[in-house]
Amino acid sequence: MGIQLQTISPIDGAVIVRRDYASAQQAATLLDRARAAQVAWRATPIAQRAACLSRGVDAFVANKAQIAEELTRQMGRPLRYTPGEVGGFEARARHMITIAPDALQDVVPQAQAGFNRFIRREPLGLVLVIAPWNYPLLTAVNSVVPALMAGNAVLLKHSAQTPLAAERIVEAFSRVGLPDGLLQFIHTDHDGTQALIKAAQVDAVCFTGSVAGGAAVERAAAGRFIQVGLELGGNDPAYVRADANLEHAVETLVDGAFFNSGQSCCGIQRIYVQRSLYSKFVEQAVALTRQYVLGNPLDADVTLGPLVRAAAADAVRATIDQATAKGAKGLIDARAFKLDVPGSAYVGPQILVDVNHSMDIMSEECFGPVVGIMPVDSDEEALRLMNDSAYGLTAALFTQDEDVALRLGEGLQTGTVFMNRCDYLDPALAWTGVKNTGRGATLSTLGYEHLTRPKSFHLKRLG
Repeated sequence: MGIQLQTISPIDGAVIVRRDYASAQQAATLLDRARAAQVAWRATPIAQRAACLSRGVDAFVANKAQIAEELTRQMGRPLRYTPGEVGGFEARARHMITIAPDALQDVVPQAQAGFNRFIRREPLGLVLVIAPWNYPLLTAVNSVVPALMAGNAVLLKHSAQTPLAAERIVEAFSRVGLPDGLLQFIHTDHDGTQALIKAAQVDAVCFTGSVAGGAAVERAAAGRFIQVGLELGGNDPAYVRADANLEHAVETLVDGAFFNSGQSCCGIQRIYVQRSLYSKFVEQAVALTRQYVLGNPLDADVTLGPLVRAAAADAVRATIDQATAKGAKGLIDARAFKLDVPGSAYVGPQILVDVNHSMDIMSEECFGPVVGIMPVDSDEEALRLMNDSAYGLTAALFTQDEDVALRLGEGLQTGTVFMNRCDYLDPALAWTGVKNTGRGATLSTLGYEHLTRPKSFHLKRLG
């Protein structure tokens, strides 16, 4: 492996961060420090944990402007939007802190004379959190804060594209009274990450990333019998029924497809529209998409920045080319977005029609600003097509009939069902997926179940 991490900004190709990778000895030291710190932390009352972590959130948010600009420079999202990720970090962290006392309280079954019986939720120990670059704060907070609230230690490993995200989180929380070593970051490569997963000190892994990455995590953890949570890829669908509010559906789904340059695990990639609305929907979606401004994400008027790297952008172009070679039609003229040229990290938004499920855009994850739109003739056809996927993270239904949404939602093979919204995480609800999207859950009270182990107490009173 190399000895140094280098972060290349997608804005202009400049190297903006250099960090040495941790040696095997340095990694071992981090792991040992974490395990030692966790002993005292697990004995700390939940109220004290909450107060300490709340101060950490305060310290982190106080640095919002710097963190937001660093995010833009590292991964390319327009600066007008990156402060929102800091805000999202705060909202999710505070929610998980607030619900922790209820989520972690003892489970007490119906009383039985002569016995004291309950189930206690105990921390796992040391949780390794492996976070991606596309939402480096939001994906990390989903596990970091609840893991700490549950009494665990955390070692945070971020993508080489966004190493400063890990550093800023640890810097903020290290100033508020956490035991030394309880929350640490590490910079390492794939081999180093696999070594961490195999390390005896690690009791759980929370991974967000690609399907291939998730498979590699499972292989590294095989035989260790540790908790492994995987939030992987998506190819998320939406269905616009005949009774939908058309303007709302267009505005919501165009944003859901193109926000963050389409680099979102729950971004909308395929849209099925009831045939009576299809032409109007496509017309309005095209008109709205043409308003996007592709450019340097540090500029105030830019609404679409570069993809994370030029190779990723070329892969998106290849997906578009494959679809058009099979008969799809692109409705957005790429020439209108002058920075969108082969070999560039900049890709303009694209709407594809005349698509079908033999095309990758409708069947595989495409991490870019591209969406396919198909007409359908019935709820049943829409449901069949939405489920025709190897992934199952979210699905969105646009309708004014909640009963229909509930009925269709029961048949959807997905972790989250939306009605009249998309591309959103509610921290009060479990964030989870099915099929190749992974397993386990973060957020909500259920998220605490994956960061603790149950211990049953069965106490018989004599006399």
